[in-house]
Amino acid sequence: MKYPVCVHKDPDTGYGVTIPDIPGCFTAGDTLDQALANIQEAVQVHFHGQIGDPPVPSPMEKFLNDPVCQGGFWVLVEIDFSFLRVTTRRINVTIPENFLAEIDRKAKRCGLSRSAFLTEAALNYPG
Repeated sequence: MKYPVCVHKDPDTGYGVTIPDIPGCFTAGDTLDQALANIQEAVQVHFHGQIGDPPVPSPMEKFLNDPVCQGGFWVLVEIDFSFLRVTTRRINVTIPENFLAEIDRKAKRCGLSRSAFLTEAALNYPG
């Protein structure tokens, strides 16, 4: 979903970003691109450990005269809230048979199901 965010830039600092639909959630960056790229991480940290529905994005018009953005400018940004949904979902993947056998052996040694093993491996993958 796209959310309006307010960007501020002072002469001797980087860019600050405020997300009015998520009170208390803000971020910054040395460049505008960096500040906007940091929004997703800031939102995930802000909602860490929570489960549920994301806040509904407000229309940008709601904030046009808001003093929170005085001296700044508005940008619409895409924020992915899929991290708030923890229901399991069945998927279909294609894996070579020899790899699948290795995955199953390793999962068994770890005392995990195939799904749990693949989930853990993905979550612990560097990067």
